[in-house]
Amino acid sequence: MTRLAQTSGLTDVQQEIVSTVRDFVDKEIIPVATGLEHRDEYPTEIVEGLKELGLFGLMIPEEYGGLGESLLTYALCVEEIARGWMSVSGIINTHFIVAYMLKQHGTQEQKDAFLPRMALGEVRGAFSMSEPGLGSDVSAITSKGVRDGEEYVLDGQKMWLTNGGTSTLVAVLCRSDEGHPKGTAPHKSMTTFLVEKEPGFGEVRPGLTIPGKIDKMGYKGVDTTELIMDGLRIPANRVLGGATGRGFYQMMDGVEVGRVNVAARGCGVAQRAFELGVSYAQQRRTFGKPIAQHQAIQFKLAEMATKVEAAHAMMVNAARKKDSGERNDLEAGMAKYLASEYCKEVVEDAFRIHGGYGFSKEYEIERLYREAPMLLIGEGTAEIQKMIIGRRLLEEYRFQG
Repeated sequence: MTRLAQTSGLTDVQQEIVSTVRDFVDKEIIPVATGLEHRDEYPTEIVEGLKELGLFGLMIPEEYGGLGESLLTYALCVEEIARGWMSVSGIINTHFIVAYMLKQHGTQEQKDAFLPRMALGEVRGAFSMSEPGLGSDVSAITSKGVRDGEEYVLDGQKMWLTNGGTSTLVAVLCRSDEGHPKGTAPHKSMTTFLVEKEPGFGEVRPGLTIPGKIDKMGYKGVDTTELIMDGLRIPANRVLGGATGRGFYQMMDGVEVGRVNVAARGCGVAQRAFELGVSYAQQRRTFGKPIAQHQAIQFKLAEMATKVEAAHAMMVNAARKKDSGERNDLEAGMAKYLASEYCKEVVEDAFRIHGGYGFSKEYEIERLYREAPMLLIGEGTAEIQKMIIGRRLLEEYRFQG
């Protein structure tokens, strides 16, 4: 283990899990990540290895075949995986959020139907809130679910669906006016629907189309797609929790733990960038000595390491807060904001240390430089995090005059 980003107070089981994942990352992910990323190739063998490790069921309760671990354990594993290749952590994250939402909000029938197979990785989850015209304004969702007897008919277009092609279960947020009179606040008339589908692209079930992969600057390998619903019929028992109008709160609960995940990804990418930078600085020589011996580079390394350590500490704090059963939206927002911003800065500093070679696709830092920006917008932009943080601070420090 490295000197940086250590976590105190872990149990022996937690230490063993994290150590096992780190070994897997070093042996199975880092050696092949850049090649797969440049080809935009889905990491099938890596995913199969993660299934064998039980990571798809890491937080699923033991009664459903999972490992029943904490959010902290999961976040530390994500940190290690993102250190190897951030795209792989994205494959797990959306699956994890759907499993978490089912565990927290699903009916008993829904839990029994999905969680055991999700723990094995046989059912793969994805979730969908965003639409082409709304960005972070979730209240502006236009996709609709309308009751028709014992079914709901879903219509609308969704955007930025991670694992859209490879998933077999998608949690989709739609507007549902059933039982909610005109004038009801938008967030109180939204419902999460559990949509089962076949993996692949095109029409994956009647009324549901996954057009194809969106070509991205980075975050390659993992499939990011649109989702188009046109008269999609699903049974009424596939409303998450069994009642309409709760979807916004269910999704926000999922996003809250997802923000801890994104913070963990930022920590992992920043750690890898520091490792690459500090290693290259000791190999590259200028003016008769390794550049690591130049004071300017030492200052840069000091700043990078401090940011890695600070982001890790905030991420761990946010995860532990959630595990304690307390509200953690303030801590999760702070951790996501800081970790993503620091990740961008650490990656750029490592890029600068590499000089011209950082611009070459032969060097791993080039990939990280394209991956880091996704963390600035995933699970809410920096501006959204600041809004959440500011509102929560005003709640906590309400003026009493």
